[in-house]
Amino acid sequence: MKIVAVEAIPFAIPYRKPLRFASGEVHTADHVLVRVHTDDGIVGVAEAPPRPYTYGETQESILAVVGTVFAPEVTGLSLLEREVARARMDRTIGNPTAKAALDMACWDALGRSLDLPVTQLLGGFTDRMRVSHMVGFATDEAMVAEAEHVRDTYGITTFKVKVGRRPISLDVGACRALRTALGPDVELYVDGNRGWTPSEAARALAAMADLDLTLSEELCPADDVVGRRWLTAQTPVPTVADESAVTPGQVTRELLDGAATMISIKTARTGFSTSQRILHQCEGMGAEIVMGNQIDGQIGTACSVAFGAAHRHSSRRAGELSNFLDMSDDLLTEPLEIHGGELAVRPGPGIGIEIDPDKLAHYRTD
Repeated sequence: MKIVAVEAIPFAIPYRKPLRFASGEVHTADHVLVRVHTDDGIVGVAEAPPRPYTYGETQESILAVVGTVFAPEVTGLSLLEREVARARMDRTIGNPTAKAALDMACWDALGRSLDLPVTQLLGGFTDRMRVSHMVGFATDEAMVAEAEHVRDTYGITTFKVKVGRRPISLDVGACRALRTALGPDVELYVDGNRGWTPSEAARALAAMADLDLTLSEELCPADDVVGRRWLTAQTPVPTVADESAVTPGQVTRELLDGAATMISIKTARTGFSTSQRILHQCEGMGAEIVMGNQIDGQIGTACSVAFGAAHRHSSRRAGELSNFLDMSDDLLTEPLEIHGGELAVRPGPGIGIEIDPDKLAHYRTD
């Protein structure tokens, strides 16, 4: 089970419609497929989604760091030497999604080698998760129409609403329109992608006090240290740290500083190994978690549900697992399917997915 080669393959798949939010917008999935080859012919896969406006990574930077830095450092290691691989990658600062994809590809290869699903290797708590859908910036009517379509077609009843524009004139109205159209039985929560000031966020949350919002995520910039503490202390809506809590150290800071009460885990940026550290850390500190979405394609979504379903703590809430629905295509031989508001873990060894070689040949850009 030794690693003999690592590949990083760029590909681009358009979205049917762009997802717009406070820190940027995405029109095309310019991702990187990472493949880990072993000496017994096993190939593990995962994908890295670059988000330059959040982590500074681009498709080109991921290709470079995987190909020239990480591949030489992990080649020759056993798939069981995950801590060695992690320590070697951590000598390079940043590059979270590149590290995460390589970590998950190694876990996928390990599962395939042992003929076991990764979700069982991680914990095996359940085999599915409830799904939350992200609704991006649009007119009130378009946002309502999207949510109603997703609810009626896929049975999804939890929605994360992107906010962070002008709070009162745009975002509060959109949330109110969604609550009116969807009724009281649908869960709504908001994500500002760091778009509001603390005072704007406080005013907006007060204006939405009657909408029964369950969570508020990253309403203010991560470096608004005093303002974030002030906001979290005065609002009854639980505060989720996302972009401000990428590492275990940042998770500790956010929780102990009182800047957040919950943590978003995204396997696309912390892989399986670091995500599990953060999950156990949150359990020990009594903090709930949300399985977040990095605007993942189906490969990344399969990784998220495999991790989320593996643990009791991460399977309690609906995970953000549906935004692959906005992509015009994907690389899998068998597409993921959401039924009754749930996404099941893919059966089979590893992550349970296979790459369609014809689709990869069509969409790869190298």
